[in-house]
Amino acid sequence: MKTTNTWQPWLVCLSAALFFFYEFVQMGMFNSISEDLMKAFNISATQLGHLSAFYFYADVLFLFPAGILLDRFSIRLILLITVAVCCIATFIFALSTSLWLAEISHFAAGIGNAFCFLSCIKLCSRWFPPQRMALIVGLVVTIAMTGGVSSQTPLILLVQALGWREAVMVDAGLGILIFFIIWYFVYDQPHKISTLTSQPSLKLRQTIRFALSNPQNWLGGIYTCLLNLPIFLLGALWGIMYLTQVHHLSHKQASYITMMIFVGTIIGSPLVGWISDKISRRRLPMILGAILSLITILIIMYVPDLSFINLFLLFLLLGIFTSTQIISYPAIGESNPKVMTGTATGVASVLIMGGGAVFQPLFGWLMDRHWNHLMVNSVPVYSPTDYLYGMMIFPFAFIIGLIAVLLMRETYCKSYE
Repeated sequence: MKTTNTWQPWLVCLSAALFFFYEFVQMGMFNSISEDLMKAFNISATQLGHLSAFYFYADVLFLFPAGILLDRFSIRLILLITVAVCCIATFIFALSTSLWLAEISHFAAGIGNAFCFLSCIKLCSRWFPPQRMALIVGLVVTIAMTGGVSSQTPLILLVQALGWREAVMVDAGLGILIFFIIWYFVYDQPHKISTLTSQPSLKLRQTIRFALSNPQNWLGGIYTCLLNLPIFLLGALWGIMYLTQVHHLSHKQASYITMMIFVGTIIGSPLVGWISDKISRRRLPMILGAILSLITILIIMYVPDLSFINLFLLFLLLGIFTSTQIISYPAIGESNPKVMTGTATGVASVLIMGGGAVFQPLFGWLMDRHWNHLMVNSVPVYSPTDYLYGMMIFPFAFIIGLIAVLLMRETYCKSYE
């Protein structure tokens, strides 16, 4: 690459973000095929939660190593390898006839998720100045959320037309297309920076020690983990079952509502990123986001007889308000030396994706704990009270997230250096 055009940073970072989009399809597709999976593998809510959580187990195991690798090796090469692994794993998942093979293949798909967002953060920090980081990260998250949208109603329509296994195979084919887009457009850094070693380097032990000892990384990770839970729990797994069994909506109607969490995040992410950059503050939008998210989820949980329109708007607002979680990424980037952005974000991301690994099975376990074992067409049927026990996770999570951001230090959109 011999020239750097004004559009090139956008093309590089947004092309890389397509992998993040793809991983959100993998994460969210269980919401659309949850009943199909229960029938195919003859499993309960707790077992379905564990199957979905295998994706997050891989994230938690590989996120910290991913950050270290991305600080030291070619981002482009790592992206291409992990996209290929995810495509193969998705294809195997579509062919799985045993639960253990489905778990292993879903675990392998989750490995890619450990690298996709960290790669985008690392590329954005190289191609854009700190003053634009919140906006570009918001746009990256927006692209990812379109993957979440695609995994709801569009995937349900595809499943109805082809069957769930064939639909997942189409999903694997989409990954191959993204592989070639990344291969063609993504470069590690602007040509003016000739090598990675042009930046001051730290020894591996120093990098890890600094990342683990910085409270900003932990607090930012906790905040984003807990504000992300509506996506992990309602958008990725339990939302459609909750809406069909508690509010008696059709499968398609429920998918429209769960899709609004992702649409709200698409609207909110660039908006709150732009506001944060504009006012040169990180904490204030994050505090407001946690408070408004808490109010919204309490309305969803405790106001009776909500109509389709009410639920549609509430899930949309929940997506908008929880999108303030994206601000923690530039805040973490500004709280660490640029040369170790990947490692620092990796620490936070272990906490973030650990939320899916812990809370998806916990949600199912809380429901199964009070379930009367009613089955209809080989699918467990849960009462509103059963779901309420699971959804109690949300208010506690948002309160703890609010405490975490109150303890964070304001960076005023200034880089560590």
